[in-house]
Amino acid sequence: MKQLQKFYPHLLAILGFILISLVYFSPVLQGKTIYQSDIVQYTGMAKEQNDFRAENHTEPYWTNSAFGGMPTYQLGAKYPNDYIGMLDDALRFLPRPADYLFLYFLSFYGLLLVFRVDPLKAFFGALAFGFSTYLIIILGVGHNAKAHAIAYMPMVIAGFILVFRKRYLHGGILTMLAVALEINANHFQMTYYLFLLLLVFSVYFTYRLYQDKELKELPKIIGTFAIAVIFAIGANATNLLATKEYASFSTRSKNELTFNPNGSKVTTDNALSREYITEYSYGIAESLNLIAPRLFGGSNAENVGTDSKLYEFIINQGASPSEAEEFAENVPTYWGNQPIVAAPAYIGAIVFFLAILGLFHDKRKIKYAFLTGAIFSLFLSWGKNLGFLTDFFIDFVPMYDKFRAVSSIQVLLELCMPVLAIMGLQSFFIEKEDQWKSLKYTGIVTLGLVVLLFLAKGMFDFTTANDNYYIKAYGEEMGTAFVNALKADRASLYTADLLRSGFFMLVAFGVLWSYYKGKLAQNTAIIIIGIFMVGDLVFIDKNYVNNKDFVSKREMAEPFEAKESDMLILQDTTHYRVFEVSGNMSSARASFFHKSIGGYHAAKPRRMQQLFDYQIAKNNKEVLDMLNIKYIIQTDEKGKEFPTVNPDANGNAWFVSQLKMVNSADEEMKALDKLDSKNVAVINLYEFGSRFKTEPKIFTKDSLATIKLDLYRPNHLVYTSNNANDGFAVFSEVYYKDGWNVTIDGEKRTNIRVNYTLRGLNIPAGKHTIEFKFEPQVVKTGSMITLFSSIGMVLLIIGGVYFEKRKKKRI
Repeated sequence: MKQLQKFYPHLLAILGFILISLVYFSPVLQGKTIYQSDIVQYTGMAKEQNDFRAENHTEPYWTNSAFGGMPTYQLGAKYPNDYIGMLDDALRFLPRPADYLFLYFLSFYGLLLVFRVDPLKAFFGALAFGFSTYLIIILGVGHNAKAHAIAYMPMVIAGFILVFRKRYLHGGILTMLAVALEINANHFQMTYYLFLLLLVFSVYFTYRLYQDKELKELPKIIGTFAIAVIFAIGANATNLLATKEYASFSTRSKNELTFNPNGSKVTTDNALSREYITEYSYGIAESLNLIAPRLFGGSNAENVGTDSKLYEFIINQGASPSEAEEFAENVPTYWGNQPIVAAPAYIGAIVFFLAILGLFHDKRKIKYAFLTGAIFSLFLSWGKNLGFLTDFFIDFVPMYDKFRAVSSIQVLLELCMPVLAIMGLQSFFIEKEDQWKSLKYTGIVTLGLVVLLFLAKGMFDFTTANDNYYIKAYGEEMGTAFVNALKADRASLYTADLLRSGFFMLVAFGVLWSYYKGKLAQNTAIIIIGIFMVGDLVFIDKNYVNNKDFVSKREMAEPFEAKESDMLILQDTTHYRVFEVSGNMSSARASFFHKSIGGYHAAKPRRMQQLFDYQIAKNNKEVLDMLNIKYIIQTDEKGKEFPTVNPDANGNAWFVSQLKMVNSADEEMKALDKLDSKNVAVINLYEFGSRFKTEPKIFTKDSLATIKLDLYRPNHLVYTSNNANDGFAVFSEVYYKDGWNVTIDGEKRTNIRVNYTLRGLNIPAGKHTIEFKFEPQVVKTGSMITLFSSIGMVLLIIGGVYFEKRKKKRI
């Protein structure tokens, strides 16, 4: 019974996490779900996949609804033997997004227990981490995979620390499971950033082993990590292998073209340009919004209220109070240099105060590892604003150039600072020596920073480059008056939030001083600080993600309403593609209803994106024809959409009379500029030349020859060809070198890429049945590795528990 009693506080903490997660996202209890803009786009792209799964109870692994055709590996494909995914589902049993919030709490709570933090402090620390503004706002916009990966970071670090403490069994098992869950979350950018943080910790712990003359333990530690990581990777083999395969097909792979769409020379072969990688870079001064949320205006749509200068300005222009109030609810007060900011990355004034206290008072050297991790991520989040460091990482650190939005590395700081905060709170109550000295220095540093920022207010002009837009849009006089009102409100937010943060720091200082003077009991002081610390964050979070963001589940399941143009197109039941001009290849709305060449994805198919940039955007109609774009959705002057029929669309497949041979990707793309796509197919000899040493390049094109699509499924296409002569057929389907098996009358053949992105195939004379089946070997191979790795993990855990029990009995 005594053994069970020690688990009661942890059980209460977990129940508290469940309750708080459900209360914060209370609309989920009414059957509602949060409206997430990115998930809306995902729903559009994954519609064909999800419908196929529901109807056939199996995975297609390919969809034609987005970007002309692509694997579903990054669209939520479900793989066989995904037992780690089942464990993850068990941990995320709450309705979304409460499940991710609960996971934030649970994982961080486990990390704090590794530091022997008592349940009460760990409880409030976990809440402070989970309610960090950035972690909430990514749930609001639908960055679910990112939130998922961040949630498992503390758990990975907990296992990592245990192994370095020579708790090989417990640490190894926890590391193995946590890393497996982290990888399963499928956001490799966040996992990559976590790896960078673990490198920082590795240096610290290795140095400590050297100091303690225990380097002989290093092989055991490395061995434990190696076993844990090998099994964790193996348990996610299908996803990892499929992602690696798709990466070479996506915009994240090397650019083969040496010229830009405007004809200028490409200066790098990186998949992502330096400008694209660093587009979202935190301003150096802007990072102070970590401790005062709206120091730089907050967001691009801030509610400034009815006592604002903007409200007064709108009233003076003749607007009604209700109109002015509505306008004041969405004001672009953000004046930093990032393109779009949905909310400031605020970690909490009290969290910052306690973290500084931890640096002064906590005697454990590991605080320096967390401090280094925080500073390291802060510097890298500055991106182009600290160019020499960012350029070094882009040029020399492997894989760093594969990810954009460098500002998001600040999640490491948002993890490290709450750990330092709870270490500070914990040590203040345990280490009695120098309590007042540490508290005094903490007050001087934190409140001194607030005072310094007050004094520095005159150095800022509270303007941004976007302000010129309002002057041009509203006219010189009115536009200038509008911007002046906007600047006044930005200055007011600056002052108000500094006062606010100063107040919370004073509260923390006052409570700890009262405890030091014997006026408050320890638990009372902890509860007061905890309530203010969490309340501060929740109040800010609610400005950006609240009950208004929830809608019915049906609205998220069917987020797009069919327009008149869609209904007209859907009357055509043949197989064709649609191009929605207004979507500009960056919207999945059309994908929800049609086979579209557009979509919304961070890693688009590279060649389809290039076709758009180099050809479609320049109104090359032949490219539309070869992609079998039968309908083009356009917008009239009044904003109403209407479909136009493309009568020249090439259809599903056709025979050509000539093969035009080129020697590079550049020549391949340029050949499309003036291509007779109905009669000529372009082939890159550099890649496929070995197949055409003896085969003909000119074909007799019989006017009576036909090739017809008889069966369409996203992963299975059946054609019938009838041709008096040997011929070469082009199929208006996206070429993907792996997984598509092609047969003619049951005999296996090999197709090639033609016209930069389509499929081509030699077909003998006569009548034949041609089949394309998507049967990815990567899924079969990965599933077997996953199965054996999962079995190995279970046996390892059972064996570890068995030997641990035997060890205890011997003792």
